[in-house]
Amino acid sequence: MSGEFDQAVNMTAAELEKWLGTDESKSVGQSEGGESVGHEYGRRIVELLRKKKGELTDDDQAHMRKVVGYVHRHLAQRPDGDVEHTKWRYSLMNWGHDPLKD
Repeated sequence: MSGEFDQAVNMTAAELEKWLGTDESKSVGQSEGGESVGHEYGRRIVELLRKKKGELTDDDQAHMRKVVGYVHRHLAQRPDGDVEHTKWRYSLMNWGHDPLKD
């Protein structure tokens, strides 16, 4: 699983943590008056990135599978044109994937 997760999540823990502090990050996603699901997942992904492989629990592995699935589904919905300042990109970045990063 970690190989797929490492491909899906192309931001470092530091990059993702910094991103999650931005207004753009907080402007996207579904929420019920509080933190969006993607933003909450982003914080969890930061924790996962900081763990050693041997420390990962079954719950962590399940979370990683959800992240991989979300990133793959969302990438398939890429809009046409420049995506730099789109909600599509911001949402993916909340899940640890920057589509503009090589």
